[in-house]
Amino acid sequence: MITAIAYYLILGKPVIFYLGILTYLSFLFTALLGYTYFKGRPILPFAWHPRFAAVSLILATIHGLLGLSLYLRF
Repeated sequence: MITAIAYYLILGKPVIFYLGILTYLSFLFTALLGYTYFKGRPILPFAWHPRFAAVSLILATIHGLLGLSLYLRF
């Protein structure tokens, strides 16, 4: 069942492809928030940095489970 979700096509590409891109962008934005805060020119208040980090980790976990489902069949 999880494999079917990973292979579900949206605009000709599987869901895992789009989730990987979204995860990467989420990590980049989280790093950008931390970097701009460190440089003294924050985009958002620092309280948003841990929130985006949590979202990034959740997305990465889902992406990883979908990827593993392609090989482990659970």
